[in-house]
Amino acid sequence: MALLRGVNLGRHNRIAMADLRALIEELGFTDPRTHLQSGNAIFRAASDDPDEVARALESRLTVPVMVRTPEELAAVVSGNPFADIATDGARLVVSFLSQAIDPGRAAEIEPSSVAPDRFHIAGREVYAWCPDGLQNSKLSYALWEKRFGVVATARNWNTVTRLLALARE
Repeated sequence: MALLRGVNLGRHNRIAMADLRALIEELGFTDPRTHLQSGNAIFRAASDDPDEVARALESRLTVPVMVRTPEELAAVVSGNPFADIATDGARLVVSFLSQAIDPGRAAEIEPSSVAPDRFHIAGREVYAWCPDGLQNSKLSYALWEKRFGVVATARNWNTVTRLLALARE
């Protein structure tokens, strides 16, 4: 599964999902499907290396790409630390990172500085529960990029779980 960052937002980085599916096939990947217009693609790749798949896609696109295997995505869903409190899938967000954040550096963010929002860093993902909505949250993908020098793209929980369902089909 590939998650493209920053496509079809405003006038920049426009790509039709039909064109994305065609590009995926041109690169030798099979069974491409897309979900929504925000650059979510599910497909089969011969390579087991998500970074190799991401590099292949990025070589033909103008945006960063995060790739996760179905198993990795299943682990993201099963590892949800906010399952007991997140009551709205549109307010629970997962930021997918290009690399893991050093746990020591992650401790630099004081939880009270982002309250009432809460976050949890797990490997290459950051879960953010934003009970008052995402509009004014400080926990956007940009925080992780600026603070820790990683590339990130975020999806709400509804999209994450739908992508997992599509990957399992």
